[in-house]
Amino acid sequence: MPTSAPPSNRFERRRAATRQALIRAARQILAESGDTSVSIQAIADRADVGFGSFYNHFESKAALFDEAVFDALDEYGRAIDERLEGIDDPAERVAFGVRLSARMARTHPEIMRILRHRGLGHIHSDRGLSPRALDDLKTGAASGRFTFPSPEIALSALGGSLLALLDLHLAQPDANGDEAAAAMAEMMLRMLGVPADEALDIADRPLPAHD
Repeated sequence: MPTSAPPSNRFERRRAATRQALIRAARQILAESGDTSVSIQAIADRADVGFGSFYNHFESKAALFDEAVFDALDEYGRAIDERLEGIDDPAERVAFGVRLSARMARTHPEIMRILRHRGLGHIHSDRGLSPRALDDLKTGAASGRFTFPSPEIALSALGGSLLALLDLHLAQPDANGDEAAAAMAEMMLRMLGVPADEALDIADRPLPAHD
C-alpha cells in the first residue's frame, strides 16, 4: 500500500480511500482473470464507490490498471526488501529473492497472480523488485561475483525465468514449490557465472528469518 504521508484532512482522507478502493478492485480483477475489458461501472461497483468518482482519480481504465500493477509491484518489492535486509552478497540476494518470490505464490497469491498476467511487460520496470535486482546484478558484476555481457540481458533472463516459475507454482499448487525454487535459484546463479558447487551451496542455505 502507499507509503506517503497520510492525508491531513477529512476530504483528502476520503479521496485517498476512494482512490485506493478503485486500485484494490482493479488488483482483484487482474489477479482473478487479467481481463481488463470489464466496464468502469463494474469496477466502481466492486470498489463500492460511485461511477462518477472514477474520473476524479483516473483518466481511463488503462491508467487504473497500470496503477494497480504498480501498486502490487511496490508491495512485492517491499516484502522482499524486508527479508533481505542486512544481506550484502549479491549471489545470496538473487538466490533468496527467487526462493522468497516463489513462496509468495502461497503467502501473497494476489500479487503473484497479477505478475503472472502482467509481469512480462514490467521486467524492466522502475517499480517493484526489478530495480533492486538490477542493482544486485550490477554490484555482483562490479565485484567479479557475476559475469555476463549486460546487466539488462541478465535481468531479462532472471525475470523471465522467475515468471515461468511462478506460473508453474500457480498451475501446480500441490507440487513441492520450495524444491523447484531452490533448483531455479541454483540455475540462475550458474547462469550468472557462480561456480556450480558454490551455486548449489548458496541455493540450499536457510532463508533469512521472518520477523
